[in-house]
Amino acid sequence: MPHLVPPGATERVVELPEGRVRVLTGGPPDATPPLVLVHGGGTDSAGISWFRTIETLGREHHVVALDLPGFGGSRGIAPVGGPGPLADVVVRVAEALGIDRAVVFGVSMGGDVALNVALRHPSLVAGLVLIAPGGLAERVGGPVTHRLAWASARLPDALLLPLARFANRFTRSALRAIVHDPATLPSEVVEEFVREARAPDAGIAYGRYNQATLGRTRLRNDVLPWVHEITAPTLFFHGELDPLVAPSGSVEAAARMPDARAVVVPATGHWAQLEAHELFTREVRGFLAGLAC
Repeated sequence: MPHLVPPGATERVVELPEGRVRVLTGGPPDATPPLVLVHGGGTDSAGISWFRTIETLGREHHVVALDLPGFGGSRGIAPVGGPGPLADVVVRVAEALGIDRAVVFGVSMGGDVALNVALRHPSLVAGLVLIAPGGLAERVGGPVTHRLAWASARLPDALLLPLARFANRFTRSALRAIVHDPATLPSEVVEEFVREARAPDAGIAYGRYNQATLGRTRLRNDVLPWVHEITAPTLFFHGELDPLVAPSGSVEAAARMPDARAVVVPATGHWAQLEAHELFTREVRGFLAGLAC
């Protein structure tokens, strides 16, 4: 199945020993610092998360957006699980492309991955741009909600996958629970989101991530106690009405980090980089202009 290629992007493949990673690139190849973009979870992909970003930021920067193993066009690689191993994949793809220092972007699950890149591979990270990042909470909701999420993540694939396929039949309705105003989304993004959700193996990679991160009583991927170690300049961009990831995590993380700022966007949900794209672009351009790389 062909996958969405956003405006201004070129599709290519990076060969790793375990398989092929689909990568979207844009902008002048020699522009520095390059921007490495990491998409979110669920049935997300680089083409969905960064549909509006590659072309706009590619006017001044070299942009690289990868499909993580098991997502989008990288389904030939077995999913690797939690944010640490996913961060290592991001670094290996960057190295394969000759990138040894970059500004790393991440949305939702991809924000969790980007935080782990900064903690595990700090020399690579010239800066971070994090949109509604995961990895900054002790649990999913309250204790009961968390226990239910943990139990569902432990279901065997024989039960989990049929349930996921059934739920994905209602993808268009689910968008209303992700974004504040679905009318702000490009039609191409909506159609790709629906196609990805209806793929036979939809949700497997995100299921592996959830299995790795959901402990019985708390999340295993909470890095809030360690974010003070991240010295790279960081911009948080978070929708005030995000129903999936509370903006309080971004605000608290920014307060603990030595060089970070949080922008909380009114009347905006989880996909703030798509919903409030013009503001996102202005904030990111100002942030990038202030970096000393």
